[in-house]
Amino acid sequence: MLFITNRFPTQSIRSRKGRRFTFDLDNNAPSNSVFYCETGAEGHHTEITSDELLKRVRESQRRQILLYVHGFNNLPDVVFERAAELQAFCDAAKPKEVLVLPLIWPCDNGLGVVRDYWDDQKSADQSGYSFARVLERFMKWRNSADNEPEVAPCLKRINLIAHSMGNRVLRQTLVAWDQYDLAAGVPLLLRNTFMVAADVVNETVHEGKPGALISHASRNVVVYYASDDLALRASKAANLRNKVASRRLGHTGPENIGRTPRNVFQVDCDDVNTSYDTPTGHMYFLDDGGGKKPGKVFNHMFDCILNGRVFPDDPDQRSIILK
Repeated sequence: MLFITNRFPTQSIRSRKGRRFTFDLDNNAPSNSVFYCETGAEGHHTEITSDELLKRVRESQRRQILLYVHGFNNLPDVVFERAAELQAFCDAAKPKEVLVLPLIWPCDNGLGVVRDYWDDQKSADQSGYSFARVLERFMKWRNSADNEPEVAPCLKRINLIAHSMGNRVLRQTLVAWDQYDLAAGVPLLLRNTFMVAADVVNETVHEGKPGALISHASRNVVVYYASDDLALRASKAANLRNKVASRRLGHTGPENIGRTPRNVFQVDCDDVNTSYDTPTGHMYFLDDGGGKKPGKVFNHMFDCILNGRVFPDDPDQRSIILK
């Protein structure tokens, strides 16, 4: 499996094609460098550099890319396991359609969930600077034919799923990209952006808020939420402990859907999330709780990937309840 990371390796941070890459799990500081790699046995991965990774993506028979930004307290082995499950469900739904590409940012490997939570928030924010470079690299690669006429343009559609605190990484990535690399706002890079159980404030996707850049960079933004998500209740409690009072987007959906851009949609997952992920109700975008069949949330996302529309039968519809 191909992946991109800004976690430090135990080896040197100097990039070199073909060298061994082993995650330093005790270091959760985000690296300014970004590493383009391929998974290997027993945690011994291989750095292949950006040119080789993008070449393989371009030459893949799969028509679309699905970037996967994981959530809080997820170490690489867990991310790879979930990405592999996501890839298997995509292949079963339609072979050679979607290539899953994880973006791995540095979660904490320490003890204490609350302490980890705040460390991970800092890492998520700081990772925005690193992954902004990745988006800039993707744009340059996708438009490579402008500067290299002999190279065919990359026509693969790019989708993104961000889970939990991964939505904070996504938001800060676009903020950093817009601030440091772009002159006139973020470009339309993503076909669909899926914000699942998002651990960000529920006003963040309103016009004028930092998360509005997500809608500017996407054709569709789909927010999946569930009011009985216990992990987000703990998140809210942790924020309150630090005098930050806010409802989470993954709990309520947007605070006011009327104040969001027209390409933002909301999906209420209250009726399925706890049966898919008992008892927490937080990791509900993959299987149906049995581990073998995709759930309704995954099926909804995959329909969006295939059709490019969230509600194809009614373009004015912006909300749905999954049952």
